[in-house]
Amino acid sequence: MFKMQRELSFVLFSITVVHAVLSGLYVDNGVDQTIIQRTLSTKEKQDVSHDLLNLLGLPLRPKHLFSNATSIEGSVPKFLMDIYRSLDNPRRTTRSEFNLGGKDLQSIDESDMIMGFSSRNHHVSNVRHEHGKRIWFDVSEVPPGETIVNSELRIYQMINTTADPWLQFTVSIYQVLVDGELEYVDSVNTTAGSEGWMLFNVTGPLVSWVAIPHSNKGLYLSVQPREKPIHEIRTEDIGIVASKVMHLEEKQPFMVAFFKSAHGGITVRPRSRRIRETTKSRKRKSMTETSNYRNPYTGFSDSMKEAAYNSHSCSIQTLYVNFRDLEWQDWIIAPDGYGAFYCSGKCSFPLNAHMNATNHAIVQTLVHLMDPQNVPSACCAPTKLSPISVLYYVDESNVILKKYKNMVVKSCGCH
Repeated sequence: MFKMQRELSFVLFSITVVHAVLSGLYVDNGVDQTIIQRTLSTKEKQDVSHDLLNLLGLPLRPKHLFSNATSIEGSVPKFLMDIYRSLDNPRRTTRSEFNLGGKDLQSIDESDMIMGFSSRNHHVSNVRHEHGKRIWFDVSEVPPGETIVNSELRIYQMINTTADPWLQFTVSIYQVLVDGELEYVDSVNTTAGSEGWMLFNVTGPLVSWVAIPHSNKGLYLSVQPREKPIHEIRTEDIGIVASKVMHLEEKQPFMVAFFKSAHGGITVRPRSRRIRETTKSRKRKSMTETSNYRNPYTGFSDSMKEAAYNSHSCSIQTLYVNFRDLEWQDWIIAPDGYGAFYCSGKCSFPLNAHMNATNHAIVQTLVHLMDPQNVPSACCAPTKLSPISVLYYVDESNVILKKYKNMVVKSCGCH
């Protein structure tokens, strides 16, 4: 784990070192100001974008979807934005227009990735019932190797002012099989006077569609009066929004799936030769600079100790990645960027308490001063990291909310 933490922080730091200070990457200028020093060439911006996409586990940049900024008018991005905001809220509650319950919050906590699917117009094999609605979702973008924790279908019901509000109905979901037959999945009870999102568990159908893609013939939505269960009525008769309606984008039916990733939501790519060479250069420079310090056994004045604790000692530094500067605002919904931060500075004798030095680092520092050619100095590295969440479009109808572990440096120390 510690090796991965250092690897992640080093990738971001190395990009900064190799390209000086880059467009889209903001750092400290040494006088408590965060600045950007120069503009990237087209080639440089492509290189940085490629490196960051690899870090985020994306093989390619999603296709250009919107002219200026991402749209959040549909039900899917709005739902996932609701979850995104809840992740940043320390006082999480179940209060939401989407009726997020305890099970939803549990699925959110257990998952590394949440994927939303908008309903699509798609021809499926005929079924014998005609009063209900057929709903289809494109699940081809589900990454391989992800474990499905849970999957839900959400259908919106509007109040039907022309019907008796106390009339009771059963809304059922069926999976359309390859031969056109229907297999029961889940159902909820409602009344004509109800309004809000209805929730159905569709984990089973999603598992089968991902495992056998050609079996995806969609779902069938059926509404039956409680007093006449063999009689099927039209979904519109009780105000169900079961298909795309231009002025009701926020009420469009959608499916959401919660995934657990085997690699914790992030893939670390092998470091390039360019970065490895930078590492060697930094190590040589660090050894040269540190070896110039006086040996503690020959005496250390108070002024020397004070100098060792100045701004050049190991500490956290600003590194902000701006997604808009990288021209990613057409597919990333949130955030606009993120504060990655990084660790920089010397781990020089004497190691003060604010350096969060390990006992081993203290011993290594002492031995380094006695034999700097053979024993390197302790390194300034993250001691605590926190995750970030990124909400982005995969295509024009599917949206992903992905958690990335160990992406933000919270504290630094000598190791």
